[in-house]
Amino acid sequence: MGNIFGTKKKTRVTEQDKAVLQLKQQRDKLKQYQKKILTVIEKDKELARKLLKEDKRERAKLLLKKKRYQEQLVEKTDKQLDTVEQLVHDLEFAQVEMQVLNSLKAGNESLKEVHKLFSIEDIDKIMDETREGIEKQKEIDEILAGALTTEDEDAVDLEFEEILRQSLPDVPKISDVDTSEIELPSVPTEEPKPKKEKIGRDPVPLPA
Repeated sequence: MGNIFGTKKKTRVTEQDKAVLQLKQQRDKLKQYQKKILTVIEKDKELARKLLKEDKRERAKLLLKKKRYQEQLVEKTDKQLDTVEQLVHDLEFAQVEMQVLNSLKAGNESLKEVHKLFSIEDIDKIMDETREGIEKQKEIDEILAGALTTEDEDAVDLEFEEILRQSLPDVPKISDVDTSEIELPSVPTEEPKPKKEKIGRDPVPLPA
């Protein structure tokens, strides 16, 4: 039974990787050493102040000389750290450049393989065959269009109208409608009476 989670891909450690790792380890050691010296400098400074208060000037001056020497070591350590950091940066950037170049190389090889599959002659042949296929289909369409007579055209029109008629909803004919249930208004038998004219009245005289 195979491994469900698949096989773990092995990573190849290059010489550049080892160099970067060693430089980073050296950088960490330098930082630890620098931190240790700075701690000693602070202690010597406090002790020199204490000795001066006790009027022990010679011992205080000796501590200050020691402190100065240690400060010079810190400055040298800073320069070494800068150099190590620059080397680490340059190596890591070189690795990135190498990866880019390898990717470009692999892409170029793949492109060459594709070009091998399709040469210029093959592409021209495919294009010619495509054009011939299109032209042949056009000829077939033209032949079919010219082969129909007037009767064939009429038959096609009738068939088209029949399909169109079948797709529309049926409209009921008048003969199919039952008119016995339809009530129509009755027709009046009497003649219409003439309209009476309004008779005007004389105005009533007002008393004097």
